[in-house]
Amino acid sequence: MFSAMSAITSEIIFEVTEAEEAGYCARALGYSIFTEADTIDNLRQNVKEAADCYFDETMEAPRIIRLHFVRDEVMAR
Repeated sequence: MFSAMSAITSEIIFEVTEAEEAGYCARALGYSIFTEADTIDNLRQNVKEAADCYFDETMEAPRIIRLHFVRDEVMAR
């Protein structure tokens, strides 16, 4: 039987922003997981590794990792 709660807990969302100097930073929502990388491809790998390190054998790790890209745009008047 499928429940909405199991769907929610089987996913982890990382908010991705551009780093101030170069590259990208990712922060998991609801967990103390942070990582960064110079490229999107490296960031994807780092996010997987960071999640694997956070969730040990005693914890149920989310099956889906979602990257949510956030871009700030500043306009001058």
